[in-house]
Amino acid sequence: MRVVTVGAGITGLALTHELAERGVDSVALEAREAAGGVIQSRPVDGTVAEVGPQRMRATPGVRELVGAAGLEDELVTAGDGTLFVYADGQLREAPTSRDAFLRTDLLSWPAKLRLLAEPLTRPGIDQETVADTFTRKFGRQAYERFIGPLYGGLYGSDPAEMPAAFALSGLMEREEEAGSMLRAFLERVGQGEKAPPATIEGGLQRLPEALAGRYDDRVRLGEPVTAIRPAGEATPPDSVAAAADGGAATGSASGQGPRYTVETAGDSYAADHVVVTAPAGVAGELLEGVAPGADRLRELTYNPLALVYLQSEGQPADGLGYQVSYQEELHTLGVSFNGVLFGRDNLCTAFLGGMHEPELLEESDDRLGETARREFERATGTGATVLDVERRERWFPAYDHTWWGTEEVETPPGVHLATNYTARMGIPSRVREATQVAEELAGG
Repeated sequence: MRVVTVGAGITGLALTHELAERGVDSVALEAREAAGGVIQSRPVDGTVAEVGPQRMRATPGVRELVGAAGLEDELVTAGDGTLFVYADGQLREAPTSRDAFLRTDLLSWPAKLRLLAEPLTRPGIDQETVADTFTRKFGRQAYERFIGPLYGGLYGSDPAEMPAAFALSGLMEREEEAGSMLRAFLERVGQGEKAPPATIEGGLQRLPEALAGRYDDRVRLGEPVTAIRPAGEATPPDSVAAAADGGAATGSASGQGPRYTVETAGDSYAADHVVVTAPAGVAGELLEGVAPGADRLRELTYNPLALVYLQSEGQPADGLGYQVSYQEELHTLGVSFNGVLFGRDNLCTAFLGGMHEPELLEESDDRLGETARREFERATGTGATVLDVERRERWFPAYDHTWWGTEEVETPPGVHLATNYTARMGIPSRVREATQVAEELAGG
């Protein structure tokens, strides 16, 4: 059996590792000259800034993958810390644990009692929006000051535009198991010592780079896929010749013959299974003639974000960072305290734009930097210097109404989607899905 993976982001690389561990022949084809996809790190003023995910959770799956990459000694973990919400002019502790729930003044006592009544409410409903679900189950104050900013901030999205069917599918499954969405929600945001916040010395990008290096016989960088065809369809003669010369399209281990031909500009690969981990627009284009409804993937909305890197003049607070209450008139969506967590010179990353204000990305670097700096000082009471500004036009999956289009996609036997638009985003989730796909393929 031969598996061809389209994309060598963290999902494709984790899948490559899991297939290798199970003795399954595979190759991952990546369009860019560097592995990692959205995971990108770079030096900024003597420290390391994350352009993509700011950190990961050190789940068992992530730790195993870090070990496979040979980076055990470079894994840096932090205490779980406190998550804050900026509300009524100051940072207030988010109630992510029992003790924090009792201590915090983020919510009034009537709002806390309303929150505790959540197990008495009806379960989540697919057709509701995330805002409707959270308001109905937790109360308006808890939604506006805590759960809405926290959950919407994960994606730079507006919960009022996010169908629960897609944005809350995993949480609703855990609600059924736990008997309470509140319990499931707190388990997700407060994973504590079981899966502490973590990074890699030198930046998260070290992880995909090391994996691509270990599996350099299975990973092809700078080789964009141009077409995916059923094996019986004709392919250009030069592609067939290149495949025969390289031994890539030599048939199936099952003896049944390969199902698909995956083509690049100069080569061709026979595949019994094709796993697409590429961005939605790319996947929609490649699968349009193979999977009915795949063109709908090209319509999915991704939220734009501006990342402003700040160096605070002191430790802003002992915690993970903060989100901004919906009742505050700030442009900043939230701030990650990377320096506090991982000893990176008081580095903080502020996020602006998203679904609420995509037009902010049209502002100059100076304007964005000054807005983030001013609002950071207002929230924390600590001065800061702007180090740099990054923009990402299509970055975070919006999980908005366009996601209904994914229900029209019909992947034929042998074609699989393992992506942040058909399942959850985040490094642990991507590793977990890659493991599940590998288990299915090896078992099949």
